[in-house]
Amino acid sequence: MTIRQQLEEQESLILSSYACFSSKSRGRLREEPPCDLRTVFQRDRDRIIHCKTFRRLKHKTQVFLAPTGDHYRTRLTHVLEVSQIARTIAVCLHLNEYLTEAIALGHDLGHTPFGHAGEYSLNRLHPGGFRHYVQSLRVVDSLEKLNLTWEVRNGIVRHSKGYSDILPDDPKKLPATLEGQAVRVADIIAYLNHDMDDALRAEMIREDDLPDHLRRVVGDRPDLRIAAMMRDLIAETLRTDEGRLRLSPMMQEVICGMRSFLFDTVYRNSLVHSEFEKAQNVISDLYLFFLEHEFPSGPEPVCQRRKAPASSKDEKQLHRLVCDFIAGMTDRYALDLYRHIFLPKPWSVM
Repeated sequence: MTIRQQLEEQESLILSSYACFSSKSRGRLREEPPCDLRTVFQRDRDRIIHCKTFRRLKHKTQVFLAPTGDHYRTRLTHVLEVSQIARTIAVCLHLNEYLTEAIALGHDLGHTPFGHAGEYSLNRLHPGGFRHYVQSLRVVDSLEKLNLTWEVRNGIVRHSKGYSDILPDDPKKLPATLEGQAVRVADIIAYLNHDMDDALRAEMIREDDLPDHLRRVVGDRPDLRIAAMMRDLIAETLRTDEGRLRLSPMMQEVICGMRSFLFDTVYRNSLVHSEFEKAQNVISDLYLFFLEHEFPSGPEPVCQRRKAPASSKDEKQLHRLVCDFIAGMTDRYALDLYRHIFLPKPWSVM
């Protein structure tokens, strides 16, 4: 018996009947021999961590654009916090921790530079629209060619909730696995609390600005709020025992209240919004430029004028290439490229 088979046997003894077992995965897009050391979901986690797109998350915006402070969150620290919260939920509910971790680490691979400002611009400019969760799936399938399992891919593409219900009653709107649902809830738990923490650090809000009725339920510190939300989710899921995750009505109201509070005081704050608009202009200018010019090459970027597309099919492919190129940029690369292309350079004669 291989180590992988031993791990799969342990899962059958330890995990809940609602969990997703590694040995029962629906498989990959392309078949490949199993590993003798790792389960399929461990391999997926490792492939995500080692891909280039994952490394670029360290220089992508979470809320504050291109932050220079050492302690502000980036997209990379966000996915690590989501992973920690989701894994705790998975362990407590006896779900598959490796599957949960893989989904959490891969769920935001498709995010653009400048966060949702970049996403908004690409959605407006690209003929097919743009959604970061769809792009995340495109990254693992087509750009990085990671050949992940169906369960991880499903969790990635269905993690996002925007401003809609956290756990909608319609199962078609949820990830197919409870592990994927755990990441969906962990995502909002993480960003509510770390975005509020960053806003406090930026002195945009004060701790006592959060309405009293919300603080009475979840506390007045990030660690207390995260723990209260996780406890509620775990207790309610175990109590209902329906084969899906549940939050109590009270906790759903609190989470939605915190989300509304952050939208009103932080995300739509005039300071954040003004930078949001500047970032949109950067993305728009770069997108339109690269529709007409080749991508940069060499240490000193040179962008030759591109031949016009010969057909509507070629034009569609060009939009796709430009969209992928810009979505993969980090904040600082996008800004450096923008300066190089659009801003004048000092003239020096020796």
